[in-house]
Amino acid sequence: MSNTFPATDGDQQVVQRIFSASSTASNVKEKQPNQALGGAQALQESDQDKAARTAAFDKKLRVCILVALAVFVLGWWISATLLKATRGRWLVQTIFAWFFLIVITFRFIPNSVVTRPVAAVWIPFIQEPWYRLPRNFRLTVGWLCLLAIVFGSAFGFPLTGDTDYGHRAISVLGLFVFQCGFYLTSANRSAISWPTVIVGLFIQQTVALFVLKTGAGFSLFRYIADLAYDFLSEAKVGAQFFFDAETVAKNWFFVNTLASIIFFIATVQMLYHLGVMQWIIRGFAWFFFKLMNVSGAEAVVASASPWVGQGESACLVKPYVDTMTPSEIHLVMTSGFSTISGAVFGAYVSLGVPPQNLITSSVMSIPASMAISKLRLPEVDEPVTRGRIVVDRGEEAKDAPVNALHAFSRGGLFGLNVAGQILTNVLIILSLVATINGVLTWVGRGFGIHQLTLQLILGYIGYPIAFFLGVPSAEILRVSQLLATKLIENEFAAYLELEAIQVSSNPLSPRAYTIASYSLCGFANLGSLGIQIGVLSALAPSQAKTIATLATSAMFCGFISTLQTAGIAGMLI
Repeated sequence: MSNTFPATDGDQQVVQRIFSASSTASNVKEKQPNQALGGAQALQESDQDKAARTAAFDKKLRVCILVALAVFVLGWWISATLLKATRGRWLVQTIFAWFFLIVITFRFIPNSVVTRPVAAVWIPFIQEPWYRLPRNFRLTVGWLCLLAIVFGSAFGFPLTGDTDYGHRAISVLGLFVFQCGFYLTSANRSAISWPTVIVGLFIQQTVALFVLKTGAGFSLFRYIADLAYDFLSEAKVGAQFFFDAETVAKNWFFVNTLASIIFFIATVQMLYHLGVMQWIIRGFAWFFFKLMNVSGAEAVVASASPWVGQGESACLVKPYVDTMTPSEIHLVMTSGFSTISGAVFGAYVSLGVPPQNLITSSVMSIPASMAISKLRLPEVDEPVTRGRIVVDRGEEAKDAPVNALHAFSRGGLFGLNVAGQILTNVLIILSLVATINGVLTWVGRGFGIHQLTLQLILGYIGYPIAFFLGVPSAEILRVSQLLATKLIENEFAAYLELEAIQVSSNPLSPRAYTIASYSLCGFANLGSLGIQIGVLSALAPSQAKTIATLATSAMFCGFISTLQTAGIAGMLI
């Protein structure tokens, strides 16, 4: 039997005090995290306000710097135009000054101010009526325009120097032979995008006409070449710190050339960190992307190859290399093989090669490499970057430079690595080829053949190729041997041989020398073949088999692309 005791008033008061105490304690516990959360929010809002104020100050500072720069450029242009000492170069300095002024202006106004009115006229009156025409009719018009500019270039200008219309006709024939060869060996002739091929060849021919047959074009490219040469010559100051002035004046490859390479690569890395290189490359890429209907990644790499080299250009689109189609990979490698990079520009100029020839050849080879690659291996898949231009800035990298000076310093170390690779490759390849030539000469004497070398063998094999470039008949073998040296060894060795020929008692004629200087201006050689495979395989391990399979085809496409540029130069000289 249980006993039940009724609750008294005192007990109720005790229970009420207990509940009151527990509720007070819980309220205190709830207020503590709330107060901490409120403090964190206040701190976060303070940081956000500070960041907003910093961003506003940076924006105002940027505006002031751009305005001051615009005033400086405008003042320089006015002064340079009025002064007698610089009045003669008014065209070039006007182009450069107003180019920078327009760029600065469009930092404050949207591009649509120009693009919308242009689109309002271009699309309804030109683009839409053009694409309403039958495709075969449009292709016919394109072919006729291409033929007109080719034959007009070859036979519409008076002869100069030691050339004649017969050699120009051979250069024209060579252009058609090269295209027929790529068509017959195409991986899929039915899938060839003929507009891309036609536009690429047309642009190549147009650039050649602009540079070689107009005073403005020649002056502009010569001015760019002189600027580049003067810029790279500043590396001699650093070289003189380690060597004396007499040593630098001897133009030794180890001293002058490697110093220029290190300095140039360091500068490119700094500009890359600042976003300048991306802006320049994006402009070129947009131009070729719009005109030639290639993917964004292809346009970026092809446009970057003459500036940053065959390996570094692919790094600009490294997030997309792993998803590239075989046709894209082939074009990426072809564009790298068909041009040189700015890092070695000073080396070739120091060997006596006209700088405007080097720059013109590299620019002409951009559309040529696209056209030839798409003729050899047409696109049958859908690229990931179709319809958009993407340039990787590398901002997500954990070891990204903290500022421009850091990027410049690290670029110098990278340039030292590149210079070491070039020095090593040149040394071992020249030694290997000399060893093979020694063996061949020893074997050849058994057959009564003296001086049997790889250059001689490939020179005879490449004789028809040099013939179709329009080289004078008496000099075809010598030029074809230079091409063999370039393919087996590298363009450094070939330009060294060309320099030795020109200072000998029997130099090449002006026509043969010009064609040779253009035809050697590319990275298509066995050493670069290994570089391309290594770089691209490192960027996209899953594509390693495809890269290795297509590399040889891309090397020969790049080789012919450079020769085609030389042949077009042969039409105009």
